[in-house]
Amino acid sequence: MDYFSTRRLTAEKLGEDHLADLVALHLDAEVSRYLGGVRSAEATKAYLAVNMAHWDQHGFGLWVLRTRDGAFAGRAGIRHILVDGVDEIEIAYTFKREFWGQGFASEIATALTDIGLSQLELTSLIGLVLVGNGASRRVLEKSNYIIEKSTTRHGEDVVIYRIRR
Repeated sequence: MDYFSTRRLTAEKLGEDHLADLVALHLDAEVSRYLGGVRSAEATKAYLAVNMAHWDQHGFGLWVLRTRDGAFAGRAGIRHILVDGVDEIEIAYTFKREFWGQGFASEIATALTDIGLSQLELTSLIGLVLVGNGASRRVLEKSNYIIEKSTTRHGEDVVIYRIRR
């Protein structure tokens, strides 16, 4: 599924031509504070390559998000991650600051959950959130994810939420 849309967003499979938008997103310290910190252009280029390879390997991954008028809004997706030695599949979403607090994260979380559980027929999905990221935690709770456990990832305290098919 290279493309999908929600009421207010369109999603396009991540590709090389999205590098400039991702660099700008990852250089915003406020946006990146819950993503492990600001990423340089070089780190974002490596991030892009890893996530494009995820598509090749699994047939799903990250999408670039745009508003209906075509403005870059952020990125979101479904991807494999290793958590406490277990291969999990997470939903992930990150928006430019100008789109915060308007329900876009809830809108995309609902769409990603439907794609993962219904279309891809995955047995479960997780949301991995830094403990202090209350906004993202609320998004997952509104999307019917249940808190499963606390753990540490890359030296940070995180909470894992899960939803099952």
